Amino acid sequence: QVQLVESGGGLVQPGGSLRLSCAASGFTVSRSTMSWHRQAPGKERELVAFISITGGSTSYADSVKGRFTISRDSAKNTVYLQMNSLKPEDTAVYYCSARRPGYLELWGQGTQVAVSS
Repeated sequence: QVQLVESGGGLVQPGGSLRLSCAASGFTVSRSTMSWHRQAPGKERELVAFISITGGSTSYADSVKGRFTISRDSAKNTVYLQMNSLKPEDTAVYYCSARRPGYLELWGQGTQVAVSS
């Protein structure tokens, strides 16, 4: 079964850290462009970060540069989003997606991140 399953969300205080995981099955993450997106209440979904098929290129939204890091573990077929120095405005549902040549973009079910004191 081709799917993405996110995990690692939760409630954290401002300044804290979380690591989100996106476990893929049915396909290989190293042959896909993998991305993290987020959607806050009342706002549109936005791209947070992506890592290229080769893994040699990453890109981040300006709002998270220097604080978030996307990475992948090909052996575990999993993509991660390390989030440091979290702010209340990072509160959102975070989604993982995969863009594979010749296929529609695949989405996970999302994981909730709440940053609050």
